[in-house]
Amino acid sequence: MTTLLPVKTGEIYIYFGRYCAVGEISMNRILIPFLLTSGLILVMVITGCATVQQDMATPVPTPSPGSMTMITALEQTYPAYLSTPGISGEYPGIVLLHSFNGLEEGYKEMSDRFASEGFVVIAPEWQTYNQRADDAEVEAVIRASVETLKSRPDVDTSKIGLTGFCAGGRYTMLFLPQMNEFDAGVAWYGFPYSRGFANDTTPASHIGELAVPMLIIHGSRDRASPVTDIYNYTQHLDASDKYFELKVYQGKPHGFMIANGSLVREEFAENAYDEMITFFKRRL
Repeated sequence: MTTLLPVKTGEIYIYFGRYCAVGEISMNRILIPFLLTSGLILVMVITGCATVQQDMATPVPTPSPGSMTMITALEQTYPAYLSTPGISGEYPGIVLLHSFNGLEEGYKEMSDRFASEGFVVIAPEWQTYNQRADDAEVEAVIRASVETLKSRPDVDTSKIGLTGFCAGGRYTMLFLPQMNEFDAGVAWYGFPYSRGFANDTTPASHIGELAVPMLIIHGSRDRASPVTDIYNYTQHLDASDKYFELKVYQGKPHGFMIANGSLVREEFAENAYDEMITFFKRRL
């Protein structure tokens, strides 16, 4: 029990401790103004403290929605969505590759969320001219995207990552080993044994060249890219002593992060997104 220490003020006893008590009600004319004044001072102090704490808080990136820009590859211009943090500084850069369904709004929304985590993200529309672009064209678009990031004062050029979904997942698996500009990559439901269109090489054939960490995210019921292929691919990665992390979501199909063009916000999708962000923050 807290000990109360009385202080006598005329006929009023004010106790300091956990409680405050008044001994004489007859002094209301003095007491009420005293309490009102004390309360006002207390509110001013609290408000001042809150203001100081707010001023001392660490700034958090608050990006506005990204915007479309243009990049040049193979003497052609390609649109790309660019999203940046709202606070000046140097941030890791990310190249984000969309799926066969194109640069849907869900990828733009994801890029904006990326930026709020402290990344500069560029998402090129690699299908601008060819629905089934060959590897050489996509490689040129990726390299142009990297150069765009490197030209920006808000990008730490020593920290650049690559991520992609579906066909973009295949390109992540394919070019992460072949391009030394990247420091880490995240492949979403990719195709490690696919040659793509009019190509004669598979991502699995470049395992020996992989020199940076890769996170692979997949669904156990992916019919387009069976999870057994992913298990085989990671066995080969392991046998070659290549660093990888694998996260498989039970019961999830191919393309589970984007539905009807929009970013999925269900618990499993939020978890998968967090896995990617955490991986890049650790590795970049």
